[in-house]
Amino acid sequence: MLRWQEGQSPPRRDGWDHAQTWDKGHGRIERRQLLSLAVRPAEVDWPAARQILLLRRQRQIGSRPATTEFHTAITSRSGAQADAAELLKRMRGHWGIENQLHWVRDATFGEDACRVRTGSAPQNLAALRNSALLLLHTAGCRRYAAALRRHAAHPGEALALIKASPHEN
Repeated sequence: MLRWQEGQSPPRRDGWDHAQTWDKGHGRIERRQLLSLAVRPAEVDWPAARQILLLRRQRQIGSRPATTEFHTAITSRSGAQADAAELLKRMRGHWGIENQLHWVRDATFGEDACRVRTGSAPQNLAALRNSALLLLHTAGCRRYAAALRRHAAHPGEALALIKASPHEN
């Protein structure tokens, strides 16, 4: 059985890989280190496991004390399919997409300020916001806030956008 506790490195053996990145910007310095270890599914009791990952993220914001976080993950990709550098890039990219979408929804629709919190209303509003963004994106709009203001002032254009087939955009 493989023993690997959070915050500890697994025992050195064949099949482990390491990658790290440094980012500096917005008043902070971040260092990410990813350790990947090739495993057999029986070692971790996960049917498709090919690698287990330990991500260590250190963040220094201004003169405040540095913080360190550890995250673990399992992937079905072998080391030949995705080495540690590729996995670190993919893990970082996932959050970039996630953060970008949430930023657009908050900046454009003020989603964080919305007071609706009960029942199915929050999910319904999120679906409507996503639908509006999809319509605008499909229509070629890149300045969502400007497009929303335009459609608020010209509701006929908004209805035409909703009625338009995908081939007309």
